[in-house]
Amino acid sequence: MSTVAVRSLPELTVSRFLSSWELDPVALAFIVLLGALYATALVWLRQRGESWPLARTVAFAIMGLGMIAFATMGALMVYSRVLFWPAAVQNIVLDLIAPLGLALGDPLALAGRALSEPGRRRLDAAMGSKVVRLLTFPFVSTVLVLASELSIYFTPYFQTALRDDVVRQLMHLQLLVTGCLFVLPMLTRQEMLPRWCTHPVRALLVFVDGLFDSIPGIVVMLSGTLVAGHWYATHPRNWGPTLQRDQQIGGGLMLTIAELVGLPFLFAVFTEWWRAERAKTAELDARLDRELVTVPAATTTATPAGAAAPAAAPEMVRPWWETEGGEVAARVRRNTGRR
Repeated sequence: MSTVAVRSLPELTVSRFLSSWELDPVALAFIVLLGALYATALVWLRQRGESWPLARTVAFAIMGLGMIAFATMGALMVYSRVLFWPAAVQNIVLDLIAPLGLALGDPLALAGRALSEPGRRRLDAAMGSKVVRLLTFPFVSTVLVLASELSIYFTPYFQTALRDDVVRQLMHLQLLVTGCLFVLPMLTRQEMLPRWCTHPVRALLVFVDGLFDSIPGIVVMLSGTLVAGHWYATHPRNWGPTLQRDQQIGGGLMLTIAELVGLPFLFAVFTEWWRAERAKTAELDARLDRELVTVPAATTTATPAGAAAPAAAPEMVRPWWETEGGEVAARVRRNTGRR
């Protein structure tokens, strides 16, 4: 186990929050790997003359990889060992915000389009496997996210991660993976979800998941027991809030961020729903157009010379009160017009 040496840090200000960074080689290698895979798929796609939405690339790079970098190497990481609230925000960023950014980039669809046919079949087989379908089953993934958060804060897990780099990196990976298990299927691959999980059901599940995501923040904020209290007590500082107040701030920020992230998540689900309905309508219109074009030729060809002309449609018989005059017919016409 690699024990962390905690250095004395100056008071956290806005300028220091924006300028404080420390290199994490493992996190950096992970970010570079994900970015290289995504960029390679883009290059393969463009070599075939196909396009990819710029908005998805930006979301993957900034909201996905950028948030991972900020959480693991920015001020949240630097000050997480002397203040609880940066550590709490760091975890919620890795658990909620970064997975949402990665999902909006739709890397699975990009890989499916960029890969060859054998590679695409292997990807489909992996994503449709029983293990993946179990882990991404909506209720299972929701419970995993909640259990992951609660196990971190109410077991020795979090305090161990503060003093050991390997455990910390495993904890960060755990948060990122459990978050992706819920978010990715909701916004990308339908086959990873049960058939009953239609777009309206997904919107409901995202709303319910937002309520569950608020539980860890509420519990941490109201808890009378200090999370990793021994660690923070043995690394005192002469600035900032008290330990209890620090934990209340952290819990409040967890709650606030979880609820704020729920809004764009829900909006993204509704956007995907609208796109699916528009594609379905376009497909239906195209099919109707094809059926109109392929009308049997017998109904459109001219009648051959000498052949009997088709019988004329019988003339419709109008009601007597529309054709006859007189007071009675006029009254009937007036009464019919009132109905």
